[in-house]
Amino acid sequence: MDGQQADGTRVAQVMGLVRHRIERRLLTPGARLPSIRAMAEAAGVSKSTVVEAYDRLHAEGVVRSRPGAGFYVAAPLAPLSLDVPTSEGARMVDPIGMLRASLEQDPAALSPGCGWLPTAWMPEDLVRRALRAVAREGSVEMLFDYDSPLGHAPIRAYVARRMAEQDIGVSPAQILTTDSGSHALDLICRFLLRPGDTVMVDDPCYFNFLALLRAHQVRVVGVPYLADGPDVAAFDRVAAACRPRLYITNSAIHNPTGAVLSPVVAHRVLRLAEAHDIIIVEDDIFADFEATPAARLATFDGLERVVRIGSFSKTVSAAFRCGYIAVRPDWVEGLVDLRVASSIASGRLAAGICHAVLTDSGYRRHVGQMRARLDQCRARVTARLKRLGLTPTVEPDSGPFLWCRLPDGLAATDVARRALAQGVILAPGNLFSADGIAADCLRFNVARIDDEKVYRVLAEAVGRPGFHPGPAKGGAFGNPFFNPSISGIPGMK
Repeated sequence: MDGQQADGTRVAQVMGLVRHRIERRLLTPGARLPSIRAMAEAAGVSKSTVVEAYDRLHAEGVVRSRPGAGFYVAAPLAPLSLDVPTSEGARMVDPIGMLRASLEQDPAALSPGCGWLPTAWMPEDLVRRALRAVAREGSVEMLFDYDSPLGHAPIRAYVARRMAEQDIGVSPAQILTTDSGSHALDLICRFLLRPGDTVMVDDPCYFNFLALLRAHQVRVVGVPYLADGPDVAAFDRVAAACRPRLYITNSAIHNPTGAVLSPVVAHRVLRLAEAHDIIIVEDDIFADFEATPAARLATFDGLERVVRIGSFSKTVSAAFRCGYIAVRPDWVEGLVDLRVASSIASGRLAAGICHAVLTDSGYRRHVGQMRARLDQCRARVTARLKRLGLTPTVEPDSGPFLWCRLPDGLAATDVARRALAQGVILAPGNLFSADGIAADCLRFNVARIDDEKVYRVLAEAVGRPGFHPGPAKGGAFGNPFFNPSISGIPGMK
């Protein structure tokens, strides 16, 4: 490359850098560009190269100059792009692409990688009873008015009581209701993060954490998640090297691995978070799936450095969504102001229906029956997947998830693509990985793999056509001990 070509490439490099910052909202309309000297040092080019780049951007109308004051952004703010890939293969390991596919799919499609329970498992009788009660006895305000800035008082009191059962002393005044668990995390990110900040997540983690953080334009780094929690040594190394602002995790039943945080690891993580000045966001959405309560970071911390979020969409309903945030007292007013500014108030009606279900005498029975049913499915599914050569990295005691490693030499995206061609939607491992370290893993939902077609298609996709991983013996769900009369709410996330 001669000198003229090199100069042209360097000018294009600087122009591209400016455009990228504008597109990512790091430079907004009216913002001053870095000085010529500063940009030259940052980009490793000469000042004359920067002058030429700025002049070309000015000619294109992207920036404008103010004599004696520098260059300023003139272009309209570009729409936020989340860089969602368009090719089928890339979308299979893209969080937004996969979530959209899950929500848009035919209800009759087979989706053993899906993250919520089948509709038939949900508490239909309890929800219908709650709807009738709210319609008949609920106040007119509940039907038509905005809720208070903090949100639905009965739900906040309910969450406070539930957290007290986990030895977390919290007042309802420290709890803010939200429209969902994702909305809760979005508010926390808006409250605590700025574009360019670093956030640490488990690797693997719930894939929508990755999608949401992408929307907040932050850097995401992963820490390997083991059978008893995050790899503490890796946590320390990543925290020291990257200085993350937040660490986002599940503590009770980890999504996607099903692992459970141990008390020892919880103590070590909290010490490291304090040493590196990291705020922890603990998502407790799977609490009602637990057979035995696991360690909680918020229990040891008392909400000083830990923020608790959650929702009830997995055990009550995703149709009327209700979530919450529990935080230290001095953060409440700021979060309430942000809540009001961004969406005014949470839904009074949805929260009222959710509260009616949660406090119904049948809810505890529904949850107990759901756990028992998941236990039956988990044992059967684990055995059948093992016979196909898929090995769970953890064998959970509760919850809906199995995180399985494929036989040597198989890539999860290839397996998922073959299965998709036959109408079965799987969840490839790198969908859940910030660092792309789970290419040979799949997540399964044990409540969604009771169709024999899934096993047949999976056998073909892993290169074992004609192999049957064992008959589904016994009752309606292939278990000799399964009794439909005790399976849960009639009709039976």
